[in-house]
Amino acid sequence: MSKKGRVLVAMSGGIDSSLAAVLLHEQGYEVIGMTMKTWDYASSGGTKKETGCCSLDSINDARAIAVDLGFPHYILDIRSEFGDFVIDHFTGEYLEGRTPNPCVLCNTHIKWDALLRRADNLDCEFIATGHYAKIREEGGRYVISKGVDSTKDQSYVLWGVSQESLSRTILPLGGYTKEEIRTMAKQKGFYDLVNKSESYEICFVPDNDYRGFLKRRVEGLEERVNGGNFVLETGEIVGKNEGYPFYTIGQRKGLKIAMGYPVFVTEIRKETNEVVLGTEEYLLKNAMTVGKLNLQKYAAIPEGGLDTVTKIRYKDKGQSAYIKQIESDKIEAYFQESVAAIAPGQAAVFYEGEDVIGGGWILKNFRV
Repeated sequence: MSKKGRVLVAMSGGIDSSLAAVLLHEQGYEVIGMTMKTWDYASSGGTKKETGCCSLDSINDARAIAVDLGFPHYILDIRSEFGDFVIDHFTGEYLEGRTPNPCVLCNTHIKWDALLRRADNLDCEFIATGHYAKIREEGGRYVISKGVDSTKDQSYVLWGVSQESLSRTILPLGGYTKEEIRTMAKQKGFYDLVNKSESYEICFVPDNDYRGFLKRRVEGLEERVNGGNFVLETGEIVGKNEGYPFYTIGQRKGLKIAMGYPVFVTEIRKETNEVVLGTEEYLLKNAMTVGKLNLQKYAAIPEGGLDTVTKIRYKDKGQSAYIKQIESDKIEAYFQESVAAIAPGQAAVFYEGEDVIGGGWILKNFRV
């Protein structure tokens, strides 16, 4: 074993995870590559060609890098775990009238756990991924912070990783920009990686049609929920919807209703199968409750609360918000300015400067 130690690297076949493995190999770690098969595209019922991190091409691309550099590569089949947890949660959240974020759930509850179990079997001290974020130990806590490339920073999706998992995690790309990684790949002759397109879709919905996925996944769903009412904030019924699971907070396009002025989905009511519509001002809320809290920088939110910058979606630039802990795994956040489309089911992540304080799942939004 090398002096640096043995590290199990999650390799999707893309440029980022491949270069993470390359960098660690060059730094003197004993690298073992692992590609996780999370989903069988043939069972999705979609029409798009298989692409992304679980495709045969991606598995072969990851293996080719390992062969080229002379380190072992394995395939880990976690389709059962993934389906039972991530896909069931995805489906269940829509049926509850919420908008899920399966990629965050997969990162923090499936891939890390699966990697660590396999790392133990292979006597690996560490695991590593190609996420653009940094990690450090400070005051006995392991803290995720933003990557130097603000356009690629992925700290938002890592809020749920536990302290135990972080203590064994290496993130080699946090100090690089995407362009630097691309340049490095060219210099090393990995031109196929540089030219490879990147997928930003949900891996098990390759045609990007989550409504179609839900209809195929839940037998009889369309017939069961079709014909609910569109209602205004005043309670006035203005039309029929296709079923509450097929709408998301903030949605404007695809409503198939003409009001003579722009309207958005402002609330989803599962119990009555109602989809509430309103003008943009009704999307604005200044507070929310967040549950299933996972803290990184601090063991608990200080009794007096914290001033933070809070992100409610991956590409959100963040808004100033005061947070206070109201239960052991629940907080309330109060924004300085109203925020549009706070969607229950999405992740909220709290920052102090560049550091991730922690995060959780949005339970409800409200005005104060």
